[in-house]
Amino acid sequence: MTNEVKEIFAGGGSPAALPAPAALAAKVRTLAPSMTRSMQRVAEAVADDPAGCAALTVTGLAELTGTSEATVVRTARLLGYPGYRDLRLALAGLAAQQQSGRAPAITTDIAVDDPIADVVAKLAYDEQQTLADTAAGLDTVQLTAAVAALAGARRTDVYGVGASGLVAQDLTQKLLRIGLLAHAHSDPHLAVTNAVQLRSGDVAIAITHSGTTGDVIEPLRVAFEHGATTVAVTGRPDSPVTQYADHVLTTSTARESELRPAAMSSRTGQLLVVDCLFVGVAQRTYESAAPALAASYEALAHRHQAARKGP
Repeated sequence: MTNEVKEIFAGGGSPAALPAPAALAAKVRTLAPSMTRSMQRVAEAVADDPAGCAALTVTGLAELTGTSEATVVRTARLLGYPGYRDLRLALAGLAAQQQSGRAPAITTDIAVDDPIADVVAKLAYDEQQTLADTAAGLDTVQLTAAVAALAGARRTDVYGVGASGLVAQDLTQKLLRIGLLAHAHSDPHLAVTNAVQLRSGDVAIAITHSGTTGDVIEPLRVAFEHGATTVAVTGRPDSPVTQYADHVLTTSTARESELRPAAMSSRTGQLLVVDCLFVGVAQRTYESAAPALAASYEALAHRHQAARKGP
């Protein structure tokens, strides 16, 4: 066993700082796509059989996955554990949860010939799992800081394209309803043009599951360089967009499949984060938010009334 492995295997981190078993499962699903292939094999093994892996030594898990002891302990560290011993304890906890029925077995992907009832059931399960994973992995310290920045912002710009652009629009509409100045930008040229006008006291939010979307990264970089508080909502906490983010909010996604690519399934986790941001801001600005929300309801009420029939 190498000195690196001995040091990391020993563990000894503060128990309060370690991810809970539920967060471990979420982290595996979220981080696996960005890992090396050898680390993916370790992550997939612990996710598929936490009870079996919890019974293995670091050498045993390395042999099972066809990797090395160093790869196993590096994977443990990436998942948030200072040593393999801590990861084994978390795996044992996750296995106990599954045996008690709190963690259902993973369903199969949607097939082309699935009956519509099976499609509904599988989508519902995947949506629930995505929400649970996102909630378990969301850093509430980062979330609280982002909420505070939004609540006091002079102006908020939100960047997103494609499905993430729809989420950006959802957030800005919510903020507008409680009287805050917010704009969603999906056009990259307009996004950068507006980002140049931001300064300290403003907020810029980039929404991108991959974290590599240039049309979203560029305006966030400009906003960052002009002194705005920047937030990244992404499924990849080590992606390029985080270089220009003061606060990073990580989302999860359902398992990618032919009929449901990540670009589509990522929206569920992003919407949860957006709702958390909005509710947090509404709480902090309640005295002004409540009247503004009531006024918006009143202004739109007549548009939701059924048309009266003539005599």
